[in-house]
Amino acid sequence: MSCSPESPYQHPQLTRRRMIEIGSIGLLGLGTSHLEQLRAESEPTKRHKSVIYIFLSGGLAQQDSFDPKPDAPVEYRGEFNPISTQTPGIQICEHLPMLAQRSEKWSLVRSLTHPYNEHSQGHMVMLTGHSDLPRGFNPSEPRPSDHPAMAAIANQLLPGRNNLPPAIMLPEKLVHRTGRTLPGQFGGTMGSQEDPFFLQASPYNAQSYGAWPEYGFHHQRGAEVPKGFAFRSPNLSIPESMSVKRLHQRLNLLQHIDEQQQQLTQLSELDSYNRYQERAISLLVDGKVKDVFDVSKVDASTRERYGENVFGWSLLVARRLVEAGVSLIQVNLGNNETWDTHGNAFPNLKNFLLPPMDRGVSALLDDLDERGLLDDTLIVMAGEFGRTPKIFTIPSAYELPGRDHWGKLQSVFLAGGGVKGGRVIGSSDKNGGAPATDPQRPENLAATIYNSLGLPSTAHWNDLLDRPIPLYNGSPIPGLS
Repeated sequence: MSCSPESPYQHPQLTRRRMIEIGSIGLLGLGTSHLEQLRAESEPTKRHKSVIYIFLSGGLAQQDSFDPKPDAPVEYRGEFNPISTQTPGIQICEHLPMLAQRSEKWSLVRSLTHPYNEHSQGHMVMLTGHSDLPRGFNPSEPRPSDHPAMAAIANQLLPGRNNLPPAIMLPEKLVHRTGRTLPGQFGGTMGSQEDPFFLQASPYNAQSYGAWPEYGFHHQRGAEVPKGFAFRSPNLSIPESMSVKRLHQRLNLLQHIDEQQQQLTQLSELDSYNRYQERAISLLVDGKVKDVFDVSKVDASTRERYGENVFGWSLLVARRLVEAGVSLIQVNLGNNETWDTHGNAFPNLKNFLLPPMDRGVSALLDDLDERGLLDDTLIVMAGEFGRTPKIFTIPSAYELPGRDHWGKLQSVFLAGGGVKGGRVIGSSDKNGGAPATDPQRPENLAATIYNSLGLPSTAHWNDLLDRPIPLYNGSPIPGLS
């Protein structure tokens, strides 16, 4: 469909994906009252299920967070002390006091294991739910032969709601400080057209890490806040498969949106677009897109509740996406290597990493619960691996000790979505180095996520050649519900 001959601009064809992008931009700019109205108008007979997958890239030390070992020798137990939670018999790190107060809302799996000690391999297995590496795996770049990310599979199998895609990743792609993109985040054998949608809200930062501006830091230099960084209004990224022509069409549409008001209005009246797409287009025409996801306009008490930092802002965005009908939201809590505590581990965890995670996740639990959404929203928090049981020092790089990569064991945090609080599934050995009981694999965690989304054990996804591939490669983790 093109503009009239008098128009100097050609109106691009709006594909289904294009309409999703436009619709999402408009919807994400809505205030709470608009979301309430929109939900009321589109309330299905059965409430949708959501999952928030909080991913801690770099690898959180299990001994220094959710599986303390106070009776182990000092070279294993570390510097932190355990504190009791509200659940008798469950202790966690002293620097997670807010989560300790909410233990009746969450449970732990202390026995997740896989065989890889490198970042790329760990990202691949934990983001895709496959313990085996794909054929032709390249740790330096994503490949078409990679396993598809769980978010990509959710986008293929689940319906979109309110013009939003079924699955979204935020606030940034996981890109190594050297500039290489971590594999495991994309469509893989499903084809690049199935790549997940990314809300690019946080600019790429190769110099420092963490929950800036409040808790920005560098692993060697300590407190460090990147200059000129802002949590910007995110847009869904263009898939790499999009041609230059299509990209120019999209930019042309956005640049000349005011001039094309008449044409957009005509498009919104076509039978192929429902009322929510019409509303999204009208929002674009009215210029309200400027306020898309502007966290600065959220009330001060809510911002304070989540924390005035990129961790808190990202989790707040995730809650809004749940409200808006998104099924799977992956929140990358920290840019690549944020949790990679090889050295200076204990001051960095104490001062920069655990406090904003503790506050932000606690706020998310409370906020979802108060809104009646927690029972239908599974929260999962994990990294690509855990950390070595024994502390070590790299004198050439760090003044103080830390822990190395350790795929053999990590703790996984789960809440909501039918998970009973105050439970611990599995256990680790005396030094926190290996599962002692009830070992769980990434396949079991993926099955737990898919089951929570309402996908049956008989479900399959289709690869680029349209071949059906079984969805489940393991069973949901028992004992959580």
